[in-house]
Amino acid sequence: MLFQKWMNKRIEAYQSDLIRKYCDEVEGMYLKMRGWRHDYHNHIQALQASMALGRYDEVNAYLRQLNDELTQVDTTVKTGRVMVDAILNGKLNLAAGNQIPVHVKATLPAGVTVSDLDLCVIIGNLLDNAVEENRKLPVEERFLRIYMSKKNTQLYLAVTNAAGKKQTKRGGLFASSKGTDHGFGLARVNALVKKYGGIFLADSEDGGFTAEILIPLAKEQGEQGV
Repeated sequence: MLFQKWMNKRIEAYQSDLIRKYCDEVEGMYLKMRGWRHDYHNHIQALQASMALGRYDEVNAYLRQLNDELTQVDTTVKTGRVMVDAILNGKLNLAAGNQIPVHVKATLPAGVTVSDLDLCVIIGNLLDNAVEENRKLPVEERFLRIYMSKKNTQLYLAVTNAAGKKQTKRGGLFASSKGTDHGFGLARVNALVKKYGGIFLADSEDGGFTAEILIPLAKEQGEQGV
């Protein structure tokens, strides 16, 4: 009984800390976007000045540069659920800040039974672990692949990342080289997946780590989001 209470308190504290960190990451992302919008008027004035002087080559070069910057700002994932989009894009920004090449394809099927909060905790933990493993490696060896979609009648989520040596399992889960607090993330993911009647699979090999999740959907419907 005392152990269960201790575990519940630890889970609550861990989850609160996780969500606070997610909020900070998302806030940083939106600050960056607001900063770009703030510069928008300056860009317009610069273009108008060049146009007035007939410097059309300068205008074309300026527009090409703005287009490149806009493309970088708009590389966001849109699944159709705001909180999920926020956590995914926050983690993508985190990966970019750590020079980790990312390939992502994420759509959220209709009929997902997982709450936004639990889904964010699952995604956040997997991507935090993926980023952490990548940071241990030389830049040229880093990579992160994220796939989320419908598979038959289930929500399917897969995260594959670069890693060092093959990890060993303890109690059915992979042990962490950074202590129990770091390894607690995968255990939390496993518990949440089981809560919704799903399956959590993880595979470690030299050079890579893959986590896969299957969670039954409430009913078969088309996907939403892009």
